[in-house]
Amino acid sequence: MRYFLIEQTLRETDAEECLSGKADFVIVCKPEEWPGIQSRLGIEIDLDLDLDENHVTKAEVNVDALTGSFAIPDRLALQDPDHTFSFVLDERGVIFIDEADHAMHYIEKGISRKKWKFPTLERFLYDFLEGIVDGDLSMLEHYEKRLTEIEEMIMDGNPLNVMEHLNRIRGDLLALRTHYEQLFDLGQELNENENGFFDPENLRYFDMFCARITRLQDFTTTLREISVQVRDLHQTQLSVKQNTIMTILTVVTVIFTPLTLIAGWYGMNFKYMPELNWVYSYPVVTGVCILIAVGSLIYFKLKKWL
Repeated sequence: MRYFLIEQTLRETDAEECLSGKADFVIVCKPEEWPGIQSRLGIEIDLDLDLDENHVTKAEVNVDALTGSFAIPDRLALQDPDHTFSFVLDERGVIFIDEADHAMHYIEKGISRKKWKFPTLERFLYDFLEGIVDGDLSMLEHYEKRLTEIEEMIMDGNPLNVMEHLNRIRGDLLALRTHYEQLFDLGQELNENENGFFDPENLRYFDMFCARITRLQDFTTTLREISVQVRDLHQTQLSVKQNTIMTILTVVTVIFTPLTLIAGWYGMNFKYMPELNWVYSYPVVTGVCILIAVGSLIYFKLKKWL
C-alpha cells in the first residue's frame, strides 16, 4: 500500500499523515487491503472488485463516494487483455484498488515529476487521465502512415497479406474507439460533479480532458473510414485482375472454338471425304486455322477487348 499527498508535487508519505486531512490524498492499495481503508475512511459502499468480469471504464455516483473502474488497452498489444483496476473517490482524495500496479504505472509515468502551482484533486485527476492517453496521437498518426503504405502497396500491385494487416489495424482502432468512448463518459461523469466533491472553478480540467478525447475519437473514426476505403480499393484491384484473367480466358476460348470444330470435323475419318486425298489439304487447313486465330486477335484489338 502506498500513500501520497497532493501538494506542490505528489509527495509520498505514511498512513497517518496521508489521512490527517492536511491535503487531498492519493492511495494505491491491493484488493485485500481495501476493507481496512474503507473502514478507516468511513466509506459505506459495496464495491465490486471482480474486474475479470467487468472490462469497462466507468464511474458511478454513490451517496458518499464516486466509484468506478478503468479498463485500459495495452498500447503495445491492443488485442491483449486490458489493464484493469478500480477507484473510489470523494472530496478528500482518491483510492486506486489495483492488483497488478497498473495505477502506479500511470502515476509514476508523469505525475510523479510534475509540479503544480495550484495543487488540487481535480488537477491530479486531470493529469492522471491525460497520462492514460499520452502518446495516443502519435500512435494514431502511425496507423495513418501504415494505411497509406498499404494503399501504395495495393496500387503497385503488391497486395501481399493486405487483408491480414487491415484486419489487425481495424481491430486495434475498434478497441481504441471503444476505450475513448468510455473515457469520455467517465470525464462527463466527473464534470457533472453530482456530489459536489470538486470545486466548480476546477471543472474546466474535465472539460479539457473531454475535448481531447473527442479529438482522439474523431481521428480514430477517420482512420476506420480510411481502412474501409483501403479495403474497398483492395477488393476493386482484385476484381480488375479477375476480370482481366476472365477476358484472356474468354478470348482464348473464342479463338480455339473454331479450331476445335475443324479438328473435330476432320477427325471423323469418313471414307468419302475428298479433302483427305487432296495433296494440299494439310497446308490449306493449317492456313485457315492461322487465319482464324490472327483474324480473331485483330478483331478483339479493334474492339479494345484486349
